[in-house]
Amino acid sequence: MINKRLLIKNLLAHNDENSFYDKKRKIDIGEKEGKAKFLKHICALSNSNPNNNSYIVIGIEDEDNKIVGVDFFDDSKIQNLINAYLTNPPIVQYENIPFPHLPDDKVVGLVTIRAKHNDKITSLRKNIWKYYGGSVFFRDGSMSMPKVFDLKIQDVNSPIVAQIEQHAQNNMELTLDAVFSFFNKRNDFNPQYKVFKEYFVVCWAGQKKYVKDEVFFSRVDIELVNEQVRLFYSALDEVSIEYDADTFRIIEYVHLGLQNSYKYYPLEETIIHFEENANYNIQTNLLFQPPQYDKKVLHHIYNSNNVLLEKLKKGLSLTKHEENDLKNLPAAYLLCYLNLFHEAIDKLNEAKPYLREHNEEVYTLYKEVARILRKVKYS
Repeated sequence: MINKRLLIKNLLAHNDENSFYDKKRKIDIGEKEGKAKFLKHICALSNSNPNNNSYIVIGIEDEDNKIVGVDFFDDSKIQNLINAYLTNPPIVQYENIPFPHLPDDKVVGLVTIRAKHNDKITSLRKNIWKYYGGSVFFRDGSMSMPKVFDLKIQDVNSPIVAQIEQHAQNNMELTLDAVFSFFNKRNDFNPQYKVFKEYFVVCWAGQKKYVKDEVFFSRVDIELVNEQVRLFYSALDEVSIEYDADTFRIIEYVHLGLQNSYKYYPLEETIIHFEENANYNIQTNLLFQPPQYDKKVLHHIYNSNNVLLEKLKKGLSLTKHEENDLKNLPAAYLLCYLNLFHEAIDKLNEAKPYLREHNEEVYTLYKEVARILRKVKYS
């Protein structure tokens, strides 16, 4: 089993960007340009390294390889995005890797790309941004470039990739260190652990909350410490956790509503199945059923939020009441969109830079809404 934190360190120490490895300060697949560039790199790495794993490490300063981290990113639907835009899509996995020196809400993103068919070329299925459907990309040094493809790709990377992965193998000392580190760091949120199949160790922590005899957790952190992978992290949502000898099950709830009337809605179920052969798989199921509202009420709320957004864009000061309404703006636009106000998504995207500039609290609420939207969109 590969320790992913050690793998990232080996990639950063051993190689500059090349035909099987790339690094990024950040990615943004919420924007069309960012999505197109991400797909281009996936396509290029899959084509240039068809017989091995390729990697993109996210949260790294380009000049000095400094590990600065990015926000936790839930990848459960990223394969759906790859399948939608690429012909002969590779298998892509996005994992969140915690590092001790980073703040709790920051991780390093590790994207692993493996060509599904090493004798087939991956290409864009349809137009996106400035790239045309049918385009084929390869790696040229540290760049992903459009090229006329050549099926006779020389396999020069297999020994190098195998060596890097071999040096990142986990061991008992790394596992125990990771468990103690988790417990010390999460001591104020009831840390627990469970060993599955005498091999896998899952640690989790969260603030307990009882609702009608049911136990929920907030400020939840869940890690598979064997691989140094953070499976779940949220400072906002309520989560229920169940487990037996073979599975660990998480149901995530989101708090949504209008006009001070809010409810908890199940968003997604994640089930981790542990197997006897030292393998595991993660299954995710979207549970979300968006609440429906009277269209007249939504029209009023939608227009009110548009007025508030215009004030924000003009740099006008907000009243105390408007400041409170601003906290509800991202969720209000989301609910309008889910109730077939299609233009609400454009307003939400338009609001992003102004919410980020206004203050961290409302921008965090925006990011939570964007995460929900991404799950729904690619399901």
